[in-house]
Amino acid sequence: MQEGFGYLETGKYDKAKSFFKIILEKYPNNRTALLCYGRSVGLLGDSQKAVSIFTALKKDYPNDFEIKLNYAEALLWDKQFIDAEKFYETLIQEDNTSFPAVLGYANTLSNLKKYKKALEIVNKALTLQKGNPNALLSRKYIRLGYANALAQDKKYKEAIELLDQNLIDFPKDKDTLLNKANIYLVTNNLEEAEKAYTDLAISKEDSITSLNGKALVAHKKSKEKKALKIANTAKEKVVGFKDNKNLYLSTQERYIQALLWNKKFKTANNEIDKLQLEYSNNRISALQATHGMYTSNFKKSLESYISILNKDKSSFDGNLGIANAYRAVGEDMKSYTYAFKTLQYYPKQQDAEKLIKTLKKSHTPFIEEKTAFTFDNGDNEAFMIQLKSEIPLSEKLTTEFQYDYRTTRNTVSENEATSNDFWLGLLYKFNGRLSLQSKVGITNANAFTTEYTEFLAEVTLKTKPFKLQNLDIGYKRELQNFNADLLNREIVMNNYFLNYNLSTNFNLGWYTQYIYTPQTDDNIRNLLFSSLYYTFLQKPIIKGGINYQYLSFKEQVPVIYFSPGQFNLGEIFLEIVSDAEKKWFYNASAALGRQFVEQDPGSSTFRAEGKFGYQFSERFKANLYGKYSNIASATAAGFEYTELGFQLKWYFLSKPIFDKKIQKLQNNEDANMSN
Repeated sequence: MQEGFGYLETGKYDKAKSFFKIILEKYPNNRTALLCYGRSVGLLGDSQKAVSIFTALKKDYPNDFEIKLNYAEALLWDKQFIDAEKFYETLIQEDNTSFPAVLGYANTLSNLKKYKKALEIVNKALTLQKGNPNALLSRKYIRLGYANALAQDKKYKEAIELLDQNLIDFPKDKDTLLNKANIYLVTNNLEEAEKAYTDLAISKEDSITSLNGKALVAHKKSKEKKALKIANTAKEKVVGFKDNKNLYLSTQERYIQALLWNKKFKTANNEIDKLQLEYSNNRISALQATHGMYTSNFKKSLESYISILNKDKSSFDGNLGIANAYRAVGEDMKSYTYAFKTLQYYPKQQDAEKLIKTLKKSHTPFIEEKTAFTFDNGDNEAFMIQLKSEIPLSEKLTTEFQYDYRTTRNTVSENEATSNDFWLGLLYKFNGRLSLQSKVGITNANAFTTEYTEFLAEVTLKTKPFKLQNLDIGYKRELQNFNADLLNREIVMNNYFLNYNLSTNFNLGWYTQYIYTPQTDDNIRNLLFSSLYYTFLQKPIIKGGINYQYLSFKEQVPVIYFSPGQFNLGEIFLEIVSDAEKKWFYNASAALGRQFVEQDPGSSTFRAEGKFGYQFSERFKANLYGKYSNIASATAAGFEYTELGFQLKWYFLSKPIFDKKIQKLQNNEDANMSN
């Protein structure tokens, strides 16, 4: 039977199976032939038949240790890991010096994800046969699994230490370096991630994988042009490796992603179309969906993600992608559902956990407090406190409560006035494209010659009529309360307004606001503001542009308040905004312009705003801010106005009020997975 042994040892399992089948036709009860036939059958993938063969042999030879070893291995092939674990334990009790038994036990524990114990046992196997290549390979994969489990539990340091041990056994090992790079990406240790990808480039094929990784690192560093340059180099190199379909497609994917990062949407779409001629699979659909997300074509994205899930309901790209798409169109409960599905298939997956956390935070009640002190060159001073709370009752309905206290005085005339405003509001989302915000309130004003109460109201219909467009139409009834003299006159403003914003896929935007205001003093105000802006950078956001403002009043009453028959202002501005989710955050803006009041000569204007804040925890943050302006229309008193203050925001509950409804979605997904 030496010929058959040779087939088994060299991996020619088909020939081994045929060879031993012929032997068994002549000698059906030959122990060695049955054993070798069972191994060849199992190694060819028919694990159930292998288990049955070794079960019968074990019955005929109950004390044969070699048959027991093969039976245990057959259980592994058949993925009967729990039974295999128990059986290997009995084998080790019988002979704890058996290398196959100890190594098989370690592999079984690894399959059961009992990595810590598996590592202990595989190390014992290596004491029995020092340097055994099979045991070293098993230890490598045990460490990889263990490191992944530790990383999921956010024990990144321990995970990296395990992977570094792997690199002692297998220097420059591709699997290990890729796992290290992934952990460094998750922890935002981008320099180490880049180093891991650099170490990976030990062959022509691996150098392409290295470049793909480096392109991603460049993207994480917000160096999008560099990312595209690297991805393009990889794309040129991979042409000679078209037979390696996974590498070829991965490289094309990274190149297309880099195009999207650089907002080269038309080129990206053309590349996707080319790729679709060669491949028609879920990876292409995922690229189409991503293109839709970047271009705000969410309908296209949803269709692509649905197509992916119809072919593979466990697809990571499909489940997490559609969760993000539903969030983008305002379908929050569907977003929760698919985020939970993602976690069912990929436990502790960080992007899915982050999405759920973000969704829950957007639905969690909070209180916001603002305190401000203002003064101007008309000798007016004011102190203001605002308390505001939003309490979402469901994913669609949010209640709002607001209290405003303001006291103002003129330091020359000594006139003083105080106002107290109480607001109650509702925000209802009909869908992702239409919502209604309404508020009603009362204000009580106590001025130097009068005291009165007025009704306040605000209603806004928020719409998204077309892709990349927002249109708000509304009405707001408010009191002129800038200074004590205005409060004393009880002038109510009835503002009818329209806000329109147009975004584009090439960083240009246009915002316009028009307000028509009949006042109770029989005056009428018209205000038009328009801004054309361009976003130069995404992280931090840096944008600039030009603004135009037009203001006119039917009647000119300059002694009472700034009310020109015609006012024009043009300015250029620059704004920088940091990531608001980071511990420290800030934004600042400045604008220079020229204003023209009536027929008077033009004068220069300057305004600036700044905010600097800190997140003390996920539920509490604070910031200091300041504003300055010398625009005539900025105040009723004149040309210089300053405001200083601070803001606090506290999520006073740790989760949404309707969290039970969200939890029910998660439980349903758990039940579906179990079934």
